[in-house]
Amino acid sequence: MYRRSFLGLVTQALAIPAIARAQGHGQVGLRYPDRPIRFIVPFPPGGGTDVWARMVAEGMQAEFGQPVLIENRAGAGGMVGAEVASKAVPDGYTLLYNITTHVQAPVTFRRFPYDPVRDFFPIGRLGTTAITFCIGPTVPASVTTLAEFVAWGRGRELAFGNYGQGSTGHAYALLLAQEAGLRVTQVAYRGEAPMLQDLLAGNFHGGFHSMTASGEMIRTRRIRPLATGGPDRVPSLAAEVPTLLELGYSRRFDFTGFTGLFAPARVPQPILDQLSAAFRTVATSTEMIRRLHAIDTVPGYEDPPAFRMSVERTLRQWEELAQSLDLYATG
Repeated sequence: MYRRSFLGLVTQALAIPAIARAQGHGQVGLRYPDRPIRFIVPFPPGGGTDVWARMVAEGMQAEFGQPVLIENRAGAGGMVGAEVASKAVPDGYTLLYNITTHVQAPVTFRRFPYDPVRDFFPIGRLGTTAITFCIGPTVPASVTTLAEFVAWGRGRELAFGNYGQGSTGHAYALLLAQEAGLRVTQVAYRGEAPMLQDLLAGNFHGGFHSMTASGEMIRTRRIRPLATGGPDRVPSLAAEVPTLLELGYSRRFDFTGFTGLFAPARVPQPILDQLSAAFRTVATSTEMIRRLHAIDTVPGYEDPPAFRMSVERTLRQWEELAQSLDLYATG
């Protein structure tokens, strides 16, 4: 009898951890997070995407009480990092912070190592920023307007840089060359920071930059802004720099992208709910909006359903634009 009682107690004791594990698995979101979270940023440090990601990470770290770490995984117009994130263990501890290249790069490279819509859950959109055409020291200091640059550039072999093949900056550079009648070689970089350094070094003539990454260089006149893409002027440059639309260029420059946070699609819903709520708190806070305005980023929070619709719409737009510009064939 004592032996049977002892065995019964042992069996019960062994069963308790299994029951606890099962209960914990069933309520996984309630214990999340209990260790550091990783944001994969598919571009090098110092660019606009990296800056936005670090701002969001700082806020969500305060919300969760756990470190939020940045891992920069650049390459293939952002596809290297996005692919890593799409294949990560779907436990909510590996997320992707990305920009519009999330849908642009696969279209341009004609390679879909991930489905930008189905393989990710869109946690939230932070906002957008206009990109500005800037020229560097290889262009004479007397050139201060886009019209003067076009007049100077005609008959020359020019080089424009872009922060990723198939990006908005790449497409805008192609459009500008096409509509202004310029002969331009496109030079693709693995992010905005190395592109800016080469512009300052005089390795190409100009390119489109986010104010997030280039603002300080513009303010100190190390590079010169000539025109802005998108429907509105950049707030800090509004007195002196017009939009391309104002200058008579086509409506194809009236394009706004996104910057936001994604999770692998198979992350449990309770965790996605927590992530979405934390992101909303951070993205809509007075402090975040102030910081975004300070770097010429237009706040534009969208919740998961609205953000998903934005991603799908942008994918369709980019498929049409890539075909019309033959983005696939350019280097």
